[in-house]
Formats: sequence, structure tokens, C-alpha cells
Amino acid sequence: MSAPAGRIERIGRIEGLTVRVADMADPGTAPLLEGLAGEYTARYGRRAAERELTGTPDAAFSAPAGGVVLVEDGGRAVAGGAFLRKDARTAEFKRIWTDSARRRQGLGRRAMAALEEAAAGRGYRRAYLTTGPEQPEAVAMYARLGYTLSSDEGTDPEGRRIYYAFAKDLAAPAERGGRPGAAGQAGVRAGEASYD
Repeated sequence: MSAPAGRIERIGRIEGLTVRVADMADPGTAPLLEGLAGEYTARYGRRAAERELTGTPDAAFSAPAGGVVLVEDGGRAVAGGAFLRKDARTAEFKRIWTDSARRRQGLGRRAMAALEEAAAGRGYRRAYLTTGPEQPEAVAMYARLGYTLSSDEGTDPEGRRIYYAFAKDLAAPAERGGRPGAAGQAGVRAGEASYD
């Protein structure tokens, strides 16, 4: 796994957007964290939002094992997400976000592609993520992006869904074409419902 802590990795530019990998201490993460706090509070309540945003130490999202992907427009984050080490092969994706004013523009898909590319570049071969039942748009997006829903976790003893766990095998950087920023260039098709 590469990239020393504190170093910013550029993944590339996509249609006027800058995509980069940083860590949680980067000031560019502020819109992402503020947006997530508002989103989680509205959907799950203040306490659940606080638990989600403080339950993992920021250092876990730093190189060499983790990172934060920021999709920026004019230097301001409009989408992004973070990853950390789940196990030697698997990156766990967390804090995936798209600015509510910029949804349905393909930014979530671009952030996911950049997360996959960054994680694969750090040596991970599998991605894992969870989302809650109050985020059906996210569930739909992950399914569209080829993530497989786990049937082994996420339900209570009565069979009710309490969260959704998804996984996906990641392509090695050479399998992606070996070009920085090559992932995530497709736009949203007309009429497609999207969280991104």
C-alpha cells in the first residue's frame, strides 16, 4: 500500500471536476462531513448521526491503509467518500456522500468509481460497505454499480432489515486501463433515478 500520510494523490479530472485522495484532516472534507451530519440527522436522528460520524477514528481513513476521496468543483467538495482497512484484501467504504443540490448528475457514481480506484491502488481486491434502511437511493445505486447484497447479515432475528451490507470485487489498476481518472466517466442516463 502506498502514499505516505498527508500526501494528496490526484486521481484525475473528469469533465471539469477534480478528483483527489486525501485524509480526514484535510480542510476539503468539511462540506462532506457537514453534509453527512445533516443527512444522517434528518434520516436517523442526531444521536445516530453522531455515532456514525464519530464511531471510527479519523486516523483510520489515512494512508497507507485508508483515504478520503473528494470530487471537487471549483475547489469545493460536491461528492466523496472514505475507505479504511477491513482486512488484508478488503477496503470498507464509509461516509459516501453527494451534495443534495448536485444529485442526479452522476457525482455519486464518480465518487464510487474513484473510491474503487483508490482502494485498488492501495492493494485492496474487494470493497465492502453498509447503508441503512432510510437510504433506499443508496441501496439502489450500489446495486446498479454491481455490488452484491449480503444475505448473511443485516437482519434482526425476526428477519426485518436493519441495514444493508454490500460487497464487490475490485479490478486491479492494470485491469482498469492503468490510467488515473479513467474510472467513473459515464454520465447519468435520462430519467434514471439516482442518489448520486
